[in-house]
Amino acid sequence: MTLASERRRLQKLSLYENEARSSGHRLIAGVDEAGRGPLAGPVVAAACILPHDYFLEGVDDSKKLTPKKRFELFHEITQDPEISYGVGVIDAQIIDEINILRATLEAMLHAVARLSVKPDYILVDGPHLPKFDIPALPIIDGDALSVSIAVASIIAKETRDQMMMHYHTIYPDYGFDRHKGYGTQEHVRALEQYGPCLIHRKTFRWRARVK
Repeated sequence: MTLASERRRLQKLSLYENEARSSGHRLIAGVDEAGRGPLAGPVVAAACILPHDYFLEGVDDSKKLTPKKRFELFHEITQDPEISYGVGVIDAQIIDEINILRATLEAMLHAVARLSVKPDYILVDGPHLPKFDIPALPIIDGDALSVSIAVASIIAKETRDQMMMHYHTIYPDYGFDRHKGYGTQEHVRALEQYGPCLIHRKTFRWRARVK
């Protein structure tokens, strides 16, 4: 892909941001989460406000990136002084208490609250909106349609992956360094053998995943 075509791709990915700016908004935050589906670990949300006409080659939905590329982009994004970002984390115990949807929305609220500047408009990945006190738009598949949500998805995913790598050093029997808490056969077999540890979500039905 040429640099010109990459610029065109990211311009297309900025459609929602540009529409918000045409309506008078200036501080537009993208919000996404990582970790709704795993059997273990937290759900992590990230929010970010990008400068106008932001360009970073390779930015995309985190699920489309290789771990190496996502890691590289994460460090470029989080070290950029022109980007404001915040992260919210809700652990497994709270997920079990309030359910994963409510935990996800709570993590998003925490992420936005931790931005260094308050946004005046928010773009959120998915069909559900937290109870923000400013205008917000839910976008299904937003991480593939909005540049600010895509950047938030990279921050959330990489932050959570790093947390799961740390948990692997504490609970090495489960393979968190490989599957990051998702319900792979390896993970379910480890659960059968060792039972859940402190970061497992007790309300998630892992036994039904055994084949």
